[in-house]
Amino acid sequence: MKEKAAGTNVGDVLQALNVITRGRMVTDWNGIAAGAYPYVVMKSSNIPGKSVLEIPGLVFGDANQTVKRIGIGMTLTESMIELASGMELDLLIVHHPVADAASSGGVPFLQYLPLYGLSLIELHEAFHGLHPGMTFLHGHRKVKTDIAFGGVPGNVLHQGIAFDEIKTAGDILNRIGEWMGREVDLDLLAAERAIRGESALQEATLANPAKLLAGSPDQPVKHILHFFPHTGFSVANLQTALHMYPETDTLIASISRVREDHEFVRLARERGLVFIAGNPHSVEIVENGLPLAYALEMLLPSAQVFVLRERVTAVPLREIGHARMAEYGREMAGRYLIGEPSRVARIN
Repeated sequence: MKEKAAGTNVGDVLQALNVITRGRMVTDWNGIAAGAYPYVVMKSSNIPGKSVLEIPGLVFGDANQTVKRIGIGMTLTESMIELASGMELDLLIVHHPVADAASSGGVPFLQYLPLYGLSLIELHEAFHGLHPGMTFLHGHRKVKTDIAFGGVPGNVLHQGIAFDEIKTAGDILNRIGEWMGREVDLDLLAAERAIRGESALQEATLANPAKLLAGSPDQPVKHILHFFPHTGFSVANLQTALHMYPETDTLIASISRVREDHEFVRLARERGLVFIAGNPHSVEIVENGLPLAYALEMLLPSAQVFVLRERVTAVPLREIGHARMAEYGREMAGRYLIGEPSRVARIN
């Protein structure tokens, strides 16, 4: 894509994304009501007022706005917006659907994003199935992908063959750890624990490592079904998939995961299959974000692209290492939120 004399703008980025997604972006909002865009999807748990309409395209901002600095993220939060402000970014492109207030610190986009001159684009379903990165990182070559298995949009199923160098379940686990740089994250967590004085500090990526839930590390693997439980992939879906691909010997669930007592795992054990919980959602910024970022940089070389990766940590309240902030928290709680000691007694 050739850069215009006036420089890159939001419209150029949308054009580049349309190239990347094979024409899946919304370019005319009037076409949404007409059903012209199959990747505009309503997501709902049927909780009143909590549904969201995914619109792969420009959700907020001006297509004519000049863009010099682009941030690529997974899920829009107020932390990401504030980081974008500090970095003086012009445009945020996030994978997951956004919603007023829920994605912007409890206030509408209209009140928040203009403060920092930010435009906002979302992708999600429009980006699914475009590259084999998920399967590559988990040690197999995808043969077939269905991004709406069972007729459910976003219910992705990959059917694949293990790479030649992947012989066992243990090989898959080792590959995931090596490619994702787990040792670096472990070193980072150890350093943060020491610096903060919080020995029990946990971090989202490391809290959910790849794990073997059925089978043994030395069990052979070759024919793989790779799915994502959080998309609505059901036991019935799995049974259908196993009927379609009876040669399957290995199941991989990634992005989201299941517990050891889940029906998926019990089914795998009954059939003698390997079941691996792969990468967690917290590293999708690497799996999907990096390919998107590099593709944009290739198409729009005049724009600087940044990858916005959030680290989510947790620490037991009684181990907060910053003494002054712990004192502040107790003071606010005791003086203003609780007040009379009798109020605590009544609850207990």
